[in-house]
Amino acid sequence: MSRKHRVLLIGSGGREHALAKAMVASPQLEKLFIAPGNPGTARLGQNVPIQVEDIRQLLTFAQENHITLTIVGPENPLVMGIVDLFEKAQLNIIGPNQHAAQLEGSKTWSKALMKEAGIPTASSQSFSTYETATSYIKETNQYPVVIKADGLAAGKGVTRAHSENEAVEALKACFIDQVFDSAGSTVLIEDFLIGEEASILAFCDGKTIVPMVSAQDHKAINDGDKGPNTGGMGAYSPAPIVTSSVERLVQEQVFTPLLSTFKKRGLVYKGIIYAGLIIHNGLPKVIEFNARFGDPETQVVLARLNTDILKIFQAIIDEALDKISIDWRAESSVCVVIAAGGYPGSYKKSDKITGIEDAEKIPHISVIQAGTKLEADQLVTNGGRVLGVVSTQSTLKSAIDSAYLAIEKIKFNAKYFRTDIGKKAL
Repeated sequence: MSRKHRVLLIGSGGREHALAKAMVASPQLEKLFIAPGNPGTARLGQNVPIQVEDIRQLLTFAQENHITLTIVGPENPLVMGIVDLFEKAQLNIIGPNQHAAQLEGSKTWSKALMKEAGIPTASSQSFSTYETATSYIKETNQYPVVIKADGLAAGKGVTRAHSENEAVEALKACFIDQVFDSAGSTVLIEDFLIGEEASILAFCDGKTIVPMVSAQDHKAINDGDKGPNTGGMGAYSPAPIVTSSVERLVQEQVFTPLLSTFKKRGLVYKGIIYAGLIIHNGLPKVIEFNARFGDPETQVVLARLNTDILKIFQAIIDEALDKISIDWRAESSVCVVIAAGGYPGSYKKSDKITGIEDAEKIPHISVIQAGTKLEADQLVTNGGRVLGVVSTQSTLKSAIDSAYLAIEKIKFNAKYFRTDIGKKAL
């Protein structure tokens, strides 16, 4: 008989609202707590006012509330070692331990691991001073070039520099202005890869890696992939660029060698692996790995999941992923992010939001909350990426059309969204 779970979900964004929706559909769920959650998650479980970085307080809460399973949404608590803390207290938790979480926490560490595993990726050099990095830029004199802050920078630590001037500015931001604090104290300078981006997330129990369906994210703020990068302005699944041949190559050249290198290093990785890929002429290379579910990719990938997600999480805990089959819907799913005007720069908060109920009256539409809060029972904006409108339909075109139809129903001051999410797949 399957056990009932008291689940603690850590995080407060769109990814967590999507995860909460998936878990609430499970007959194995007894009670769901979300720390700190948002008004969307509050309708599915009980929000708990503990911040994601307060890992000791989260542990105390889990112990006092007889939590049987904890799911970590964002990267910060993973890199801080929340998994080690919970496992020491003999509590089940989904996510890599602190050592393995360096897969996302340090780009230099991650690159070294890829090199050791023979995983196809861009060649790169690591620098810890402004002087050595700038002289390397000037010597190589090859553009475009990619400059990455080594540590966690909330998806904003990457610059594609098209000139020496842009490259030097990016290095100055990291080393001199310390825009990313200690995350930018080491910098990775990487060859620019040509191709189309896609991502494949995977479940991993330490012994087996099982890929999920493919997705493609739209990082840039403006239509046509122009303007500065954001946390993600929309996504769709499946990504047509990820053919069955590409899927096979990713399994053979990325996931299998990654897992065997983990084992060789004595690392137990139990959680989610996100492979950010670039695909050129049918050949995939890894741009970077993340150690958790992506946002907004999770919104479109989970919309297509047929299998009970708690059954999958239990299999990760039991190291039994090879014993279950994971089933996906054949439909297409698209998520369009509605942001606050001015994002990713400065933007206003506390603008009144209306029309979510009307949007959700459209068949197969789900509105995911991210940067929202309640003020005197009124839903208002509280972040850069405010909402995600998810549509799942038989074709990508109909999913895109109905998502934009739903967006028209939602109103708040200076709402902003890209009008071309998923278009490149058509």
